[in-house]
This record gives sequence, structure tokens and C-alpha cells, in this order.
Amino acid sequence: MTAAVALTVAGSDPSGGAGVQADLKTFSALGVYGTAVLTALTAQNTRGVTGVHAVPAPFVGEQLRTLLADVTVHATKLGMLGTAEVVREVAAVLADRPAGPVVCDPVMVATSGDRLISADAVDAVRSALLPVTDLLTPNVPEAAALLDVAPATTVDELAPQATALLALGPAAVLLKGGHLGGAESTDVLVTAAGVVEVRRPRVPTTATHGTGCTLSSAVAALVARTRLAAPGQAPDWAPLVEGARDHLQAALTEGEALGIGAGHGPVHHFAGWWPA
Repeated sequence: MTAAVALTVAGSDPSGGAGVQADLKTFSALGVYGTAVLTALTAQNTRGVTGVHAVPAPFVGEQLRTLLADVTVHATKLGMLGTAEVVREVAAVLADRPAGPVVCDPVMVATSGDRLISADAVDAVRSALLPVTDLLTPNVPEAAALLDVAPATTVDELAPQATALLALGPAAVLLKGGHLGGAESTDVLVTAAGVVEVRRPRVPTTATHGTGCTLSSAVAALVARTRLAAPGQAPDWAPLVEGARDHLQAALTEGEALGIGAGHGPVHHFAGWWPA
């Protein structure tokens, strides 16, 4: 193969800022061929979510198995899975048919505050999905939900919570601290090798729709490229996360210039490729 291939397993966002649409744009912007399996249809725009229609778990599994029977996938990004049945189905397929390193963004709440995952699905993520996850990328509220603790309120609390998440089964955890505020946005990467802080100046913008999707899919795209070049090499997450944060920083900086919607507008997934 001459093209790196990444797979997104996530829901659809009609506004194009998050979900499968954001993932495919990010894959393309980073030079990776994108494939997609849909887990849900949403009715949403930049101001909120008005409805979610879940794809039945058996059909999600059929999409995955059919794709993986034909296409070599170098990395997989998991986004909004929605129901416990879908979570377990996806985990079962990936355990049986590996599709490269798995980057799991445990989407639970939209930027608008709308809940996107059922309560029993959180338990399924803990028990079934985290053991097949190579990099978990929760934000502060998602980490708290997975650990059943109060959300972190300071940067100092991020590393202990990320370490606790690591004990649940993923090979690495990137706990995103964007919800904490401050002049800098600090994420914490925890692996078996230790703790690394990733800092960027906070971008003053209202165009934050799809930030989590974009970061996780950027990591997946970059790891897909490394897997194509060195198939047997284990991911070195620190430089991959730095590269993904660089991409997100540019996307946030140029997002407002797009002028999309009246709420939290999308980041500019093709920042640097075409001007807003």
C-alpha cells in the first residue's frame, strides 16, 4: 500500500464540525485516506443537539467486519458510540480483527452541553472498550464520569486522574485540560514510561465545536502514517500528541473566520490549506 488509512467509528454531525465529518476532514488534511463506520445519526447544529438516532449494534458490527475484510486499516479512532450494545459490539470486533492502534475519544457530552451517551454505556466503555484501547483521550468531565469522581479543577489533579484511568486498561491516556481555563491549555499524557505535560497558549475563540474529535482524529492520522512506514513499531505517543496539538492549535486559531453558524462554530479543519 502507498496510502496510510485511518478509520473513524463515530456519529454523524450535519453541521460538519464534529463527528465523522470532522474526522474525515482531519484525516485528509493530514494526508491520510479516511474510512468511516457510522454509529448514530444526530440532528444538531452549532447551537445544540435536538435528536440522536442510534444505528443498531449488529449493523455497526456488520459495517466494521465488511470494511476490515477488504481494507487494511493502519489506525482507528473511536468517537460517539452512544449505547452499551454498540460499545460492546465495536470492542468485540476490534478484539477479533485488529485495525491498527485504537485512539478512543469517549464522547459523552457535546460542546453545547448536550448528553450524547447513555448511562449504561459508560459502564460498557470501562469494562469492554478500555482494554482494547491504545490511547484514551477524555476531557475533564469524561474522565470524571469514567472514574466516578468529581471533575478535576486544577492542572495538578490531571495526572492522578489520568494515572487512575490508565489502571482501567488502556495502554496510554491523554487527559485534556481545556475545561480548566487559564492562559494555557494543558493536557497530560500518561504512559507506562511516565507523565508528560503538553501545553499550548489558549486561543480566545468561540469556534470550539469539534475540538475533541479533531484532536483525537489528528492523533489517529499521524499514528496511521507511522504504521504505514514501520508496521511493527509501537506508537511513541508523545511526538504524535504534539503534532496533533499543533494541528488543533491552527484549526482553533482560524475557526472564527469561517463564520459558520450562530453558536459554537467549528474549528477550521483545513487551516493552512485554504484561507477562511
